Amino acid sequence: MTATLSRTDSVATRSDPAKSDRQHPVPQQWDVVLLTQREYLAPNLDEPYICQLQLEEALLLKPLRERGLKVTRMSWDDSQQDWSRCRALVFRSTWDYFFRYREFAPWLSAVSEQTRLFNNAALLRWNIDKHYLADLQAAGVPIVETVFIEKGSVAPLATVLRKQGWSEVVFKPVVSGSARLTYRVGLTNAVAMQSTFADCVAKESMMVQPFLRNVLEQGEFSFIVIDGVCSHAVRKVPKAGDFRVQDDHGGTVLAHVATAEEMQFAERAVAACPSMPLYARVDAVRDDSGALRLMELELIEPELFLRFHTPAAQRLAAAIARELALR
Repeated sequence: MTATLSRTDSVATRSDPAKSDRQHPVPQQWDVVLLTQREYLAPNLDEPYICQLQLEEALLLKPLRERGLKVTRMSWDDSQQDWSRCRALVFRSTWDYFFRYREFAPWLSAVSEQTRLFNNAALLRWNIDKHYLADLQAAGVPIVETVFIEKGSVAPLATVLRKQGWSEVVFKPVVSGSARLTYRVGLTNAVAMQSTFADCVAKESMMVQPFLRNVLEQGEFSFIVIDGVCSHAVRKVPKAGDFRVQDDHGGTVLAHVATAEEMQFAERAVAACPSMPLYARVDAVRDDSGALRLMELELIEPELFLRFHTPAAQRLAAAIARELALR
């Protein structure tokens, strides 16, 4: 894998960000740039997590090259890059954007005027803030019940639970990822957690959802939708004693064969977006009745689990190439 990744270009093998900024080559013309974050550019065999995400991106780079496209990987915050010389940017592992949102938001606005983005900038802006769940619910997509607590509100957490009739909830920011500031709280400890909740609400808008026990028993399902069609799925289960399913929190990712019902659910959720995304990940869980409920719809930089179904990389590459040819 190291040899394959090192072929992307000199940017993909640099190990000293400060030094590489000084030695950055004259910007070249690229057809497609896969966007990542700086820490993930260089191969690092001591970090399996980095190897895994680079494998995911290598699986997409190869079919793009096979279609005659000039492709590479770059960090979204590369201040030396002239993005207007890139025909298209594909967001893949820009997983620091929610930690650096004050930098990311103006960068996104600027770069959207210089080149083409996949997914498009309007979809990205809509999907960044999880208030989009209310839009999908209004469009008929079954979501996990959600109460939004706006920034600066004075809302006792225990009151929210009692009003909704929930015995246990999860609260998290509306702009977030990787389970940042995500807490599981019950009526028994809601008062004790109030100061944490109030501190979060003082800084940013939050969302509160009932905790669905099927997350512990079945896990969370992720359905990958490429070009409007569900291509494959995985099931993510938390480690013992935790509720977070992300593998960077100790969760396990398992292959899952999606049923016709599940595929239709995922495709219907994606079809309800303001416009059709080129790629999407539909995260869902089954409620106590067994019905599918949307937890999140990831359109910005979702892990697509291409290693579980490599034909999906071919499908995405074909869709990107088609869109470039149309312009």
